[in-house]
Amino acid sequence: MLVLFETPAGYAIFKLLDESKLSEINDLYQEFNTPEGASAVVKLKNFIKFEDTTEALAATTAAIEGKISKPLKKALKKYVSKDIQDQLLVGDAKLGSAIKEKFDLQCVANSNVQELLRCIRSQMDSLLAGLPKKEMTAMALGLAHSLSRYKLKFSPDKIDTMIVQAQCLLDDLDKELNNYIMRCREWYGWHFPELGKIITDNTLFVKVVKLIGTRDNASKTDLSDILPEDLEEKVKEAAEISMGTEISDDDILNIQNLCDEIISITDYRTHLTDYLKARMMAMAPNLTVLIGEHIGARLIAHAGSLMNLAKQPASTVQIFGAEKALFRALKTKKDTPKYGLIYHAQLVGQCSTKNKGKMSRMLAAKAALATRMDAFGEDVSFELGAEHKVKLENKLRLLEEGNLRRISGTGKAKAKFEKYHSKSEVFQYPVAADSTLEKKPVKREHSPEPETSTKKIKLEDGANDVTPKKIKIEKIREEPAEEPAEPTSEKKKKKKKKSLDASQADTTVENDEVDAPTPKSEKKKKKKKSITEE
Repeated sequence: MLVLFETPAGYAIFKLLDESKLSEINDLYQEFNTPEGASAVVKLKNFIKFEDTTEALAATTAAIEGKISKPLKKALKKYVSKDIQDQLLVGDAKLGSAIKEKFDLQCVANSNVQELLRCIRSQMDSLLAGLPKKEMTAMALGLAHSLSRYKLKFSPDKIDTMIVQAQCLLDDLDKELNNYIMRCREWYGWHFPELGKIITDNTLFVKVVKLIGTRDNASKTDLSDILPEDLEEKVKEAAEISMGTEISDDDILNIQNLCDEIISITDYRTHLTDYLKARMMAMAPNLTVLIGEHIGARLIAHAGSLMNLAKQPASTVQIFGAEKALFRALKTKKDTPKYGLIYHAQLVGQCSTKNKGKMSRMLAAKAALATRMDAFGEDVSFELGAEHKVKLENKLRLLEEGNLRRISGTGKAKAKFEKYHSKSEVFQYPVAADSTLEKKPVKREHSPEPETSTKKIKLEDGANDVTPKKIKIEKIREEPAEEPAEPTSEKKKKKKKKSLDASQADTTVENDEVDAPTPKSEKKKKKKKSITEE
């Protein structure tokens, strides 16, 4: 059974003398306490030395990736293929599978093999007797430096770091430029205050101040290379009638030095912007085309690297930069923010206020896809980002038009579209409502019905054809309509019965033509009856 052992100086192939030691792995370290015990377990069969550090670096990088390097391939062909019946003990399972596919060797890689290799490494100096310890240490140090340099050179994190640093430097330059320009305007404004109102562009203002110096030189200075003719005339006219104070030559010299500083920083900022754009197009072309190099660089800087940004979901990308607002909203139980750094993207800026949330959500989803394509794709181009940008622009056009294409002239859809547009309506305040006087109750007058108004019931003497039903109708109409409180249903029934009885009694009296007796005659009759009975 053979053992493949890797060292900084080359590959060593040992032969395991006692295969039973591999099963008794718990007590194996005791066998390697002394060089004599180690040589009793394993024996060096062959050692393949690296020619230089470059070859050692190539072999190490191949072993890390699970591939077979050229020195290892030669050694396996020369020494191991003869003993094809033996097993090969390998520390890395990936490397073992690669050797098995290439040479059809049975490779073993498990925890017992790892323990055996660890014991061999503890007695490496005694087992590799032909290699001096000093040379082994020098090879290990050189290989470590070379491998670190190689990883740093081809690491994508390094390019991310350059993008992050460039974007942070751009932000710092913007702050410094704003401070310097404000100071220059305020400083020179004491001498020529009208110039700041005429020239609003900061770069042009600084260049004009540098050329003119004091306002007395404005009429003699040629500003045609910087300003158009109309602005040049205004500046010269304002310089003649300026209300500013006089300043000395030392003052104007310091102001011009500040202008030189501002111009140099502006030029450097332009150069740095071009560098950042080139880096972003090389590193994340889809993300750059979709949301711009500055917003993409800020997102990468906020996430830490392009790989970290690619691992984030779209909902997290949407609110990157608004963490304070998010946690404040969660704490106070209010609405969470809809956008963070992505708010400054061009597509979100083109939206109206009501559509910014929708557009930021859609843009974050597409940006997450573009970032994953840039981070994990091979031979990446900007076609995916350009395609997504065209789709988002079409959706933006539909949102801003209010989905007019889907309305198709229906009233319901039109109402949906119109509810987002405010209508200006003017309401007048009723002044009469301010009155504190009591209102008199208005009496309701019943309008006469056309059918019943023509029918009038009159009770005349000797009218025998009047029926009780007609009398009932007449009594109901004769009741007053303006009673303050309506009686209950039972009282209404009683009143109707009384009115009907009275009307019937009147009709019988009038039909018989009998006069009603007076109350005194009735009393006299009652008295006479009582006397006769006694």
